[in-house]
Amino acid sequence: MNELASKIRRGLRNEGRAAVTLLLGVLCLGAASVAAAGIQPLESIRSAAEGFVRSQMPPGQAGLVVSAGRLDPRLRLARCGGPLDASFLSGERPQAQMSVAVGCRAGADWTLYVPVTVQSRIRVWALKAPHAQGARLGAADVVAETRMVGGLAVGYVTNLSQLAHSTLRQPLPAGAVLTSANLLPDFMVRQGEQVTLVASAGGVTVRAPGLALQDGRLGALVRVQNASSEKVVQGFVASDRVVNVTP
Repeated sequence: MNELASKIRRGLRNEGRAAVTLLLGVLCLGAASVAAAGIQPLESIRSAAEGFVRSQMPPGQAGLVVSAGRLDPRLRLARCGGPLDASFLSGERPQAQMSVAVGCRAGADWTLYVPVTVQSRIRVWALKAPHAQGARLGAADVVAETRMVGGLAVGYVTNLSQLAHSTLRQPLPAGAVLTSANLLPDFMVRQGEQVTLVASAGGVTVRAPGLALQDGRLGALVRVQNASSEKVVQGFVASDRVVNVTP
């Protein structure tokens, strides 16, 4: 009889320990769930940074790729009670690489600086062979390629008509991608030449004869004189002996 009672007591103690172990496991699981629920997902921070940068890009930017850098997985930030704030650092503007301040001001107070990279997938023109300074290029000298370039797709030659009125500023190797900075525009206006002045406003275009007072390359700002009024104005060289002026 005593041996039976001893077995029962040992069984109860074992069951008690099992119950306590189970209860502790449930409590730990609940605590872990609560902790996980109170942590801001790092991916949401990266998404906020990327979304902000995209919102700051000029309209019409096709092929834009915005990527937030990897964040330290050990970070444990309190979950925000509202939408995340995002902004550039003071004085910073959109560029190929930048930092975005992502922060919370609802239910928690923290700020994280996220590195963001901007690239553009664009169609460019690359040289088939090396060319010397002063060379005049044509369509046969280049090949179209699609490349990823840092930042916005600005400054690259997209219209081959530019080649007909310019020469290379410096020697370039085969495979070099042409930019507007590589090209030296031709002189389209010479001092003392008769030119056509073009003024546009409100959908109306007026042309008048004029006189160039200085040499000007394509796109350059030059002084010209209206032949009728003898008034001296400034305008941009638009084409051969044509200057666009502001009325």
